[in-house]
Amino acid sequence: MGWIMMSERELGRIEVLSRVVDGSMSATTAASVLAVSTRHIRRMVKRLREDGAAALRHGLRGRPSNNQIRIGLRENVLQLVRDHYADFGPTLAAEKLQERHGLKVSRETLRGWMAEEGLWLSRKQRRSFHQPRLRRERMGELIQIDGSDHRWFEDRADRCTLLVFIDDATSTLMQMRFVPSESTFAYFEALDGYLEQHGRPVAFYSDKHSIFRVAKAEAKTGHGMTQFGRALAELNIEILWANSSQAKGRVERANRTLQDRLVKELRLEGISDMTAGNAFLPSFMDRFNTQFAKIPARSDNLHRPLNLSMKRKAEILCWRDQRYVDRQLTLRYERKRIMLEQTEVTRGLVGKYVETYAFADGRLDIRWQGLSMPYSAFDSNQQHVTHAAITENKRLSEVLAYAKALQDAAPPKVNAVGKQRSRYEPTGKKSPGRRSWLDKRATRLAEEAAQVAGQVSDV
Repeated sequence: MGWIMMSERELGRIEVLSRVVDGSMSATTAASVLAVSTRHIRRMVKRLREDGAAALRHGLRGRPSNNQIRIGLRENVLQLVRDHYADFGPTLAAEKLQERHGLKVSRETLRGWMAEEGLWLSRKQRRSFHQPRLRRERMGELIQIDGSDHRWFEDRADRCTLLVFIDDATSTLMQMRFVPSESTFAYFEALDGYLEQHGRPVAFYSDKHSIFRVAKAEAKTGHGMTQFGRALAELNIEILWANSSQAKGRVERANRTLQDRLVKELRLEGISDMTAGNAFLPSFMDRFNTQFAKIPARSDNLHRPLNLSMKRKAEILCWRDQRYVDRQLTLRYERKRIMLEQTEVTRGLVGKYVETYAFADGRLDIRWQGLSMPYSAFDSNQQHVTHAAITENKRLSEVLAYAKALQDAAPPKVNAVGKQRSRYEPTGKKSPGRRSWLDKRATRLAEEAAQVAGQVSDV
């Protein structure tokens, strides 16, 4: 007699049934141990006595499964996946195989086949790791900047944004400011405070927000850099952009810490507006840096002195652009029509571009080769928020606040819609109805009599 392959479960059954055969265990107890019925215990004991232990093996052992996949299907499916669905996931690939090729394969079976052939990587295998970046060695070499939109004053005020400037070498908070939302002028204001307090760093490190980076630098229109980038270029400061949030993790982690600590500090101080919050930030930064700032690897500071006059700094930290002067000595700016006063200089500016300087306080200066041009606003209509306005997500709070102010100032003016331009307005007069031929005859005779009387009076 040769070897008989049996599973551990089948061997356990033979041991229990052998005890039933020799009388050391009752059929009822054996049924309880094996979790089967007493009748089934009697059937198995009968087979054990007649045919031996081999009769207790599973009847399908050694036979092919009724649900086995037919020979050649695996190779056919994998070839189709390589040719047409190499970048598909198992679920979508299984759907397309059944839809386009009539091959029904479960997604989990296909997942296993694709994994064995290297056509699919599990979530664990696809996981990517961001290698930690060492700190810069000297202070002022790299300053990470970011804006965090949060309910900084909880329910005491509306949401606002905190601009954070942090040194990469020391994790020192260099500048913070509460602003309504991330905007160019908000960063200009924070940058002004930074330059006055610390000087010019080597480089700033930011995300790819449109304030810092032009999405299409190769576009034919535009200047190839943003207003903030242009200002940093004039200040001889480099701007670098991070490809991921992890790359500028220093400021991201600082934002999470501030969203916990600073919010509670503002609550304890009873501060509920941005003005008071900005006045509180310097003392908070001193305590924060005392507790969390690190010592740099090298002691020298790379900040450079500003060495700029107030006027020159204001000309840098403003919105500068160029506008075309037409034949009427006018130009367009922010939906307004600007008319230049006629002088010996302005008469020669037709067909040329002049520079516009828009300052944070609302002043607009128009210059030609550094000389300011006198002007007047021909059309003083201000820009309105419309249903077609395109608004960036980070500026949504500011735009909504402006829209609410417009709504509170005056009721909306709703124009009639549709093709009907003129509408009937009732006058209250009743129509006299259709005139009879007698009325028409009487009117005609009266007109003829009046005409004859006029001729007689002339004679």
